[in-house]
Amino acid sequence: MVAVVDADQADAALAALRAHPLGRGAALIGRIGPDPAGLVLLKTQFGGTRIVDVLVGDPLPRIC
Repeated sequence: MVAVVDADQADAALAALRAHPLGRGAALIGRIGPDPAGLVLLKTQFGGTRIVDVLVGDPLPRIC
């Protein structure tokens, strides 16, 4: 699950998720910032930054 939560409420949201047995591994994995607009950036293990490309083809799995 990915939840977008106001930064001021992030700690409370994590605490609520972690209070449930299935949410004990909940973690903050990113943030939304003003720049660069419209891009998703990924920080690498080596400290670099790269742009996450848009999915090509069928971006959503089919659930039949």
